[in-house]
Amino acid sequence: MPHFQQEELGMSAETMTSDTTNPNGYVIRETQDITARPDLARTTGRVTPTRTRRPVYLDMLPPCNAGCPAGENIQEWLRLIKAHEEEKAWRQLTADNPFPAIHGRVCYHPCEVACNRAELDGAVSIHSVERYLGDLAIEKGWKFTKPTEPSGHRVLIIGAGPAGLSAAYHLAMLGHEVEIHDAGDKVGGMMRYGIPEYRLPREILDAEVARLTDLGIKIVLNHPVNDLMEEKAKGRFDAVFVAIGAHLSKRVDIPTVDASRMVDAVSFLHNVAAGEKPLIGRRVAVYGGGNTAMDAARVAKRLGAEESIVVYRRTADQMPAHAEEREEAEREGVQMNWLRTITDVGDDLTVEVMELDDDGKPRGTGRYEKLEADTVILAVGQDADTGFLHKMPGMRFRNDVVDVNPSTLMTDVPGIFAGGDTVPSERTVTIGVGHGKRAARQIDLWLNRQSGYPAAKNTTVGFNDLNLWYFGDHLRRHQPELDPTQRVGFDEVVGGLTDEQAHFEAGRCLSCGNCFECDGCYGSCPEDAIIKLGKGHRYEFDYDKCTGCATCFDQCPVHAIDMISEGTDPATVPGSGNPTPGWAVRPEPNPQRSASLKFTVDSEN
Repeated sequence: MPHFQQEELGMSAETMTSDTTNPNGYVIRETQDITARPDLARTTGRVTPTRTRRPVYLDMLPPCNAGCPAGENIQEWLRLIKAHEEEKAWRQLTADNPFPAIHGRVCYHPCEVACNRAELDGAVSIHSVERYLGDLAIEKGWKFTKPTEPSGHRVLIIGAGPAGLSAAYHLAMLGHEVEIHDAGDKVGGMMRYGIPEYRLPREILDAEVARLTDLGIKIVLNHPVNDLMEEKAKGRFDAVFVAIGAHLSKRVDIPTVDASRMVDAVSFLHNVAAGEKPLIGRRVAVYGGGNTAMDAARVAKRLGAEESIVVYRRTADQMPAHAEEREEAEREGVQMNWLRTITDVGDDLTVEVMELDDDGKPRGTGRYEKLEADTVILAVGQDADTGFLHKMPGMRFRNDVVDVNPSTLMTDVPGIFAGGDTVPSERTVTIGVGHGKRAARQIDLWLNRQSGYPAAKNTTVGFNDLNLWYFGDHLRRHQPELDPTQRVGFDEVVGGLTDEQAHFEAGRCLSCGNCFECDGCYGSCPEDAIIKLGKGHRYEFDYDKCTGCATCFDQCPVHAIDMISEGTDPATVPGSGNPTPGWAVRPEPNPQRSASLKFTVDSEN
């Protein structure tokens, strides 16, 4: 054998012998061992005389779950849909969020931004599957199960928007008597009066809210609260959650000779949602760059405006509106006028051309343009109407919002909690619903004279942790949409998935960080050291047979196995131990006492 071949194969001259040839011409190799025998007392590597590492099963945090502001166990309800257990999936989802049909339409799905599959062939269309599940529940008439044991506590909620309704649901499921007071004439807050009907049909909103009243939640409308402590005492409430929306438009100082031509976006959208058809003329200018500005511009087109122009003082990349909202507005014919600011409203609009300085901030150039507009809609931001809370001694404020403990959402006044638009946070429906859930659990603990904080989350599984050879390419399914030329009224623009599409999307979930029983570890183990526990119960390791070779770890497609040093206590490894007795047979959530499960109780008062 040539010398270089010996080196490549790890051979040495000392271990090779000469070959002989038999009478028939065949070469007979006298020595079959081509490497020196290892010294088993000193060898190191994957497998050694004494095992130095061993595998453990993990239950890790999927990035979709980690990215959901409402705290949904997305991976689990997707799995249940894939298994054609839709009602169980709906109950799993609504243990965290009572409004899947609403969220499937209006949530900006940060879960999909975090989805590992986005780097493979497109994120799982989680929001569309959630909508499918919510719509199916409405069609089938599924209801929440009322708690059987009342707690004896009464809780007052101020505001019937997403945060208030979410808190009411979770508190009611925990057995508390809940009453909502709202100044509006209908339930929903900004979901009803801020989100146009072409994005959220009102029958969907009403159907999901109706389940809350079926639980016994009392909603008192046309009831503004002026004195919170008097309201609390009069109703003998034990705790209060303040969840008022940001319904006050911010003021902007623009000289004008005809104030009737200017309207704030919140009032404009509210009036349209209430059934009015304001006269706006043929040309409308919308001043602002947020999601409210996009909605106002799109509604103006539907009310007959031939031109709907957004005037924004920064660039498209700096616009606070979500990219998909801007793109949909442009598809419907809304024009974008970047790096412009309105300085005067006369017979025409006067706008100043802006430029960005070295820090990326806009500054005036001294150059002006004229813009024709019959109506100017101001969409420069909203404030929460927290004036009535300023009467309460000890409560602290930051501009229009209330300071709260970020973990418990309790204000400096014991028993008064706040969330949603009332506190410092991003103002979206999903953030509000998440606040409502968190506040409900903290109120429950407070009423029971306990204090607790959310337990630490497991490590999130990243794209590079996965072995994607297992999955293959399966392109994302897309929802049907109305052609932009047909969007002349308030019919819903985006349609839902079919049964087949929804199940296909659910099947695209990579099950990041959690075993889904692919049998890869079971089939790959050379020592037969993995015990299969039966469908729905996963596996366990027989450490008497395991050599620590890591074959199971190397092939696991979802990073549900890790290798730890032999002396490491598995209990110290985040996510280890498969604490549930079976992934596919996890017990259904019990919302009635979920607070004690979700939170680590620190002490009793």
